[in-house]
Amino acid sequence: MLGSKGLETRIAGLEKKMLADKRLPAEERIMLRFQQLRRDLQNKALANPAKGVDMAAYNKGLEEIGRTLKKEFPGEDLPYHVLLSVANRLDAKGKRRLVEEIAADPKASKGVRDTAAGILRGLDALGKPISLKFTAVDGRQVDLEKMRGKVVLLDFWATWCGPCIQELPNVKATYEKLHPKGFEIVGISFDQDKAALEKFLKKRQIPWAQYFDGKRWENEIGRRYGITAIPAMWLVDKKGVVRYQDARKDLEKKVAALLAEE
Repeated sequence: MLGSKGLETRIAGLEKKMLADKRLPAEERIMLRFQQLRRDLQNKALANPAKGVDMAAYNKGLEEIGRTLKKEFPGEDLPYHVLLSVANRLDAKGKRRLVEEIAADPKASKGVRDTAAGILRGLDALGKPISLKFTAVDGRQVDLEKMRGKVVLLDFWATWCGPCIQELPNVKATYEKLHPKGFEIVGISFDQDKAALEKFLKKRQIPWAQYFDGKRWENEIGRRYGITAIPAMWLVDKKGVVRYQDARKDLEKKVAALLAEE
């Protein structure tokens, strides 16, 4: 019988053979190569369990995977999606560096460059006034300019998003405590099924207005501001300026501080 080493050697041989088979569609070969590279990175990251995973080194390794795939499979979108996923793990400076590179890459598809441009618009929105106007799923008219004087949470979420649902009790508790003092929430739903969304809102007794267009990741507001991962929580101050783009941690404390401002 083959031991684990023998099995790994056999699998590696099969992968090499499949990757060399030009009859396989490029999308199948690139996924195989991605899984191979990611597995090697994960094995390296977990080589010393006692030390834990060095996330900075892991993110650097993911970026190298994206660049390797770009060289080996020019013209495919997956390498850029890998790099965009890395960008979401970095601080604002690192994120901008990587996204600007992608937005300016002539070899990237228009869809990829449009996504990168949206992310840059989102980064540029921090510290600036934001305008948003729409008819909510329940018919309410939402206009951020008419909400000046209040602190507003823009909650990009979906009913199918596990972390979004886990965050909901904290969001509701903050709303119930601080809404009487001038705190509002505007939901930006990435759902596709309007009836399912409405049922969820009723069941969970969510009172704030919701944007819905049924386009999932092609959500118009989400694409405008480059939202590629949810939940994303932006906090807008009383003057309509975006003050936080990652308000999940210490949400109540952040909202209270903004409410206390003149």
